[in-house]
Amino acid sequence: MSSPNPVFIPGPTNIPERLRRAVDVPTHDHRASDFPAFLAALLEGLKAVFQTTRGEIVVFPSSGTGGWEAAVTNTLSPGDRVLAARHGMFSHRWIDLCRRHRLDVQVIEAPWGESVPLDAYAEALAADREHRIKAVLVTHNETATGVRSDVAAVRRTLDDAGHPALLFVDGVSSIGAMDFRMDDWGVDLAVTGSQKGLMLPTGLAIVGVSTKARAAMETAGCPRCYFDMRDMLGTTAGGGYPYTPPVPLLYGLREAVAMLEEEGLDAVFARHRRIAEGVRRAVAAWGLPLCARRPEIGSDSVTAIMVPEGHDADALVRHAYDRYGVSFGGGLGDVAGTLFRIGHLGQMTDVMALSGLATAEMAMADLGYPVTLGSGVAAAQAWYRETAAEAATAPAPAATAAA
Repeated sequence: MSSPNPVFIPGPTNIPERLRRAVDVPTHDHRASDFPAFLAALLEGLKAVFQTTRGEIVVFPSSGTGGWEAAVTNTLSPGDRVLAARHGMFSHRWIDLCRRHRLDVQVIEAPWGESVPLDAYAEALAADREHRIKAVLVTHNETATGVRSDVAAVRRTLDDAGHPALLFVDGVSSIGAMDFRMDDWGVDLAVTGSQKGLMLPTGLAIVGVSTKARAAMETAGCPRCYFDMRDMLGTTAGGGYPYTPPVPLLYGLREAVAMLEEEGLDAVFARHRRIAEGVRRAVAAWGLPLCARRPEIGSDSVTAIMVPEGHDADALVRHAYDRYGVSFGGGLGDVAGTLFRIGHLGQMTDVMALSGLATAEMAMADLGYPVTLGSGVAAAQAWYRETAAEAATAPAPAATAAA
C-alpha cells in the first residue's frame, strides 16, 4: 500500500492531488489541431516561471540530467574548455558529463558545504585572456549539501572580466521554489526538471535558452539527435514536437504553471524561505550543524544536517522509513553517511514541515542521538507562529490550491 505520509526528500517532491488529476487523462493526439495553441500557452507560462521574456523554452521528455546534456551538446564542441566548481554531488556529476563529451573541464575544487567560489572564478576568467573558456557552469542550488550559490554574482564576474563565455545554470532544485531570474542574471542556459518545484512526476527536462545560446548552436560540434534543440525549437514554433511527447505530463505541467501563477512567484519564494527558516531553527535547537558553512548560503528548498560523530546518517534515514514510513534524503558522494537531508520544496506547508521534524526527532531519539524530543519542533513552531500572520495575507500555497 502506498504510504499516505508526505516525503521529505528534495525530489521527486509531493504531488498535489490537483496535478495527479491533471495527468490522469485519456490519450490525446499531439498532432491534433488544438495542440499548437496548448503548447504555445504552456511555453509562454514557463517563460514566466524562468522570469524571461527574451529567452525560449524547450521541454524534453527526460529527467534534469537530460537537460544538462542538451545544454552542453547543443552549444559546445569537443575540446572546448568549460569552467566549473566541484562543491557537491550534482556539480560533480555535471563535470563528469562534460568530460564524457570530451570537453576540457577546468575544475575548481571547493569544500562541500560552500557555494561557488567567486574569487576563484574571477581569477580564472581574468587569466583567460584568449577566451578559451566557452562556458561557465553554476549549480544554483547544490541539492547534496543544501547550499545556494549567487548566480547574479557569477554574471557580474563574467561582465567585470569582459568575458564572452556562456553562463550555464543548474536550477533543477531551485526553479519554481527559489528566486531565479534568467534575464536579469544574464543566464544563457537554465535547466530544471518536472519533479522538483513543479511538483510533477519525473519525466520532463525544461531548458531556458538565451539568444546567445541559440546562436552558439549553429557552430557547436558535439553530436546530438534526440536532444537537438534546433529540431525542438523549429518544431515547437509551429506547435508540434519532432517526436512523440508525453502529453499527460505536459497537461500536468500546464496545471503546475497555473498553480504557481495563482499563488504568485513572490509568494512561492516567501513560503519556501519561511518553511526553510523553521527547519533551520529546529536543527539549531537539536544542537546539530548544517552542512552549509555560512547562514547566507543556506538553501530554501533542502536542508542538509550533519549527524554527530559515531552515528550513521544512512542508518537514520533507513530507520525513519522502516519504523515511521517517512522518507528523508541521505548523504551523497563525499558526505555519504555524515548527513541527512530534509527536503521542503514544492507542495509544502509549515504543518507538513512540522510532521517531518517530529518524525526526524523520533528517529534520532530511537537511535540514541543527543536530541531532546520536542526541542526542534518547538523551535519551528515558535517561528511559524511568529510569521503566521504575514503568511496568512499571502495567496493560498500550492497545497491549498490543490484541494
